[in-house]
Amino acid sequence: MAVKKQIAKKAKKQTPKANPAKKKLVNLPEVILPSPEKVEAWGMNSFSMSSVLKPTSEKEIEEIFQYAAYTDTKIAFRGGGCSYGDAAINSEGIVVDLSNYNKIIDFDPKSGILTAESGVTIKQLWEFGIEKSFWPPVVSGTMFPTLGGALSMNIHGKNNFAVGTIGEHIQEFTFLTPKGNILNCSPKKNQDVFYSAISGFGMLGCFLEVKIKMKKIYSGKMKVWPVVTRNFQEMFDYFEAEYKNSDYLVGWVDAFGSGKNLGRGLIHKSINLPKGEDPDFPDNCKLENQDLPTRFLGIIPKSWMWVFMKPFSFPLGMRIVNYLKYLSGFLSNNKPYTQGHAEYSFLLDYVPNWKYMYKPGYMIQYQSFIPKENAQEAFEEIFALCQKRKIVSWLAVFKKHKPDPFLLTHSVDGYSMAMDFPASDRTREKVWALAYEMDEIVLKYGGKFYFAKDATLRPGIPERFFPKENLKKFHALKKKLDPKSILQTDLYKRIFLN
Repeated sequence: MAVKKQIAKKAKKQTPKANPAKKKLVNLPEVILPSPEKVEAWGMNSFSMSSVLKPTSEKEIEEIFQYAAYTDTKIAFRGGGCSYGDAAINSEGIVVDLSNYNKIIDFDPKSGILTAESGVTIKQLWEFGIEKSFWPPVVSGTMFPTLGGALSMNIHGKNNFAVGTIGEHIQEFTFLTPKGNILNCSPKKNQDVFYSAISGFGMLGCFLEVKIKMKKIYSGKMKVWPVVTRNFQEMFDYFEAEYKNSDYLVGWVDAFGSGKNLGRGLIHKSINLPKGEDPDFPDNCKLENQDLPTRFLGIIPKSWMWVFMKPFSFPLGMRIVNYLKYLSGFLSNNKPYTQGHAEYSFLLDYVPNWKYMYKPGYMIQYQSFIPKENAQEAFEEIFALCQKRKIVSWLAVFKKHKPDPFLLTHSVDGYSMAMDFPASDRTREKVWALAYEMDEIVLKYGGKFYFAKDATLRPGIPERFFPKENLKKFHALKKKLDPKSILQTDLYKRIFLN
């Protein structure tokens, strides 16, 4: 099998242990595992030393499942490796990296339906679609997650309040279970798997081919309004007043603001230009007019920018940076401009490797989702707590959401706040203790959490925010599809097996 080609110099052939209770498989694939390598969480806060396999075909994925079932080897799937915590690492098994299973198979320009292998990235989707006047219906703040990873976490974007999560735009998919069965799943066929695998954080099986409905666009640009808000009240009021007239809404919050300025920040509202309004269409949909610039001011490579940010990576420095960003908003307040789809959507990619400013430590992102009735009070309490504990978020992002039908959904009819915190081995205990305090506030106000971002949740917490019947169904379906519990990540073990 092609997986053999990944043998490292020190690789050793894995011979299944003799087990007289098992009937030997006549056609057991010969899988040779590469030497373990460091597999790191995107936030650099955890890692595993794991053998990594990179299958390129459905057959190879099937063979890995067969091998794992016979040898009791645990598997964790990994795509773009964009989860902030331990959702795609595996300290006690192998990691199956699907980034090479990445072909776009078919596209129908009449319906907008694109068929792709699950290792295709959001970057591939938008680059393939935009010159054909199509854009992915939902994108994250970075373009590097894979389609399979996006479905496993059921990602949302700045337009969640309008179009929901990515799962709501999937027409169907094929799904390989650890038992070796391939299921065709859609909202009408194998519904239980469809609505559970999407949001199932990779614990039920492997997405193979996926059909997603792309969004028709009539311009390579969007119209954007920057708006300054002086506190949480103004930010919430603006979102509630404008969301019905917006395609995208996102707020940045200066977490250092206090008193009457608690929750001050900037909002960016955006709408897609309607058909016939853009005189430069379709020329501005060409890739060369969409790619993010690689140099700041046309001079400094953006890959170096984190180095220039590094001198400010301490609390007082970030207080100054946040305040200057807030003040700069008044220069363009309520002055609309046009911006390319990629430039507006992928702010996290605008400064490559920006996370390195947290070194020699690391970062966590704490994202909570609160029903709209309680959201403002909850976030005010959370921000005040952070300031009291003297552990203030360096970057905070605010979004509006609506519910979706998926089994382990994080979405609510309300709002979310994603907060980036610096941490290190020296401060880890204090940062995690703060996260536990914030958990209690979120739960008190009926909130939820998001596995793609989590690094700190404890056993028992999922049982307090998911409906009991949802967890019961998830565990029953895992037992049915994965009876040997082959699929296990460090996240799954941390919150469900400890």
